[in-house]
Amino acid sequence: MIEKTIQLFTEKEEEFVNLLIKIGTKQTIAKALVFLANVKKATSREIERGTDLRQPEVSLAIKYMAEQGWIKSNEVPSDKKGRPVRNYALAIPVPDIMTSIEKQKKAEANNQLALIKKMRSYI
Repeated sequence: MIEKTIQLFTEKEEEFVNLLIKIGTKQTIAKALVFLANVKKATSREIERGTDLRQPEVSLAIKYMAEQGWIKSNEVPSDKKGRPVRNYALAIPVPDIMTSIEKQKKAEANNQLALIKKMRSYI
């Protein structure tokens, strides 16, 4: 039997996840992002185990982060028969990702304020 260690979140990392969730980031994305921020690279299976997410949740989180340009991936041939394994890693530093999230939230807030102004014009 092969022994592997499982990465778990520290209190500080859990707090980071919770802050991301409070600003509107989906829980799955927040957990996967914080996990990848603390490892050099990981397979989707390692992300599943380290974040306590299911495979479809990890896949959706990875897809979203790839669309945002936050992560990169590469295929590694499997030791056994079957599909190659994909390794995922952050493509840009965490501060740049936070800047991206900040810009997105500012745009959302400005859009909401514009809608409120438009509603006021109907009164």
